[in-house]
Amino acid sequence: MPSQATEPTYVLTLTARPDVVGIVHGVSGFLVEHGCTILESSQFGDPEADAFFMRVQFSGPVPEIDRLRADFAPVAERFALTWDLQDAARPTRTLLMVSRFGHCLNDLLFRARIGALNVEIPAVVSNHEDFRTLVEGYGIPFHHVPVTRETKAEAEGRLLELVDELDVELVVLARYMQVLSDDLCRALDGRAINIHHSFLPSFKGARPYHQAHARGVKLIGATAHYVTADLDEGPIIEQDVARVDHWAAPERMVAIGRDVETQVLARAVEWHAEHRIIRDGHRTIVLR
Repeated sequence: MPSQATEPTYVLTLTARPDVVGIVHGVSGFLVEHGCTILESSQFGDPEADAFFMRVQFSGPVPEIDRLRADFAPVAERFALTWDLQDAARPTRTLLMVSRFGHCLNDLLFRARIGALNVEIPAVVSNHEDFRTLVEGYGIPFHHVPVTRETKAEAEGRLLELVDELDVELVVLARYMQVLSDDLCRALDGRAINIHHSFLPSFKGARPYHQAHARGVKLIGATAHYVTADLDEGPIIEQDVARVDHWAAPERMVAIGRDVETQVLARAVEWHAEHRIIRDGHRTIVLR
């Protein structure tokens, strides 16, 4: 028998609605029958929604994942589960998009390079040329796809072509400052993540940090969420804040905001790539 360290590792996520007795027993029994070892398990029962959510990471001498999925199907049927089973080691193919603020892009590229994120970045798309040198320095193809009011549909068509051609599983809007059409949002449903500052909807438009400074804002935050047709209102994955006071000039507030944005977006991408997020209507369940 191979050692646990050399055995393949898998992640099973599931949702039960309604919640019923015996799900944990059924899952753990299935894994025991297949000679698997549970490495990590977390679950959440929501009595108000009569729902149960679970994530199990396990290793075992399973010959192929398709066989494991087929074997689990009867268990899922017995408990009426919505479920997914993935190879934990396989990196998520992630397309990054950026405009003219590069802090999130630079952070994600570096984290991917050092192995802090289980992602593979096949390309970066931008509506400007500003970060071509940065991206190509990582050996990653850079695609300049300019966007105007007249060419928006064409640009979004090109994006979808790249998603298909590159077998992209996740699109990250790393401060991509273009509003996606409803059709594109639907095409990327559940596989596109956006990041924005916490001042919306109070301080819209240009120079939001200067507006916040003028109003004496004491908290700077950021929100990472899945993209939907409802602008900046998709299911929230992660949020964080930093305190400021009257000593913080607008430029300092901008710097603090960028730091918060990079951390929040990185955690959201990390959790998505590790299959820790279960979407439940307008919210997410993050099993850590």
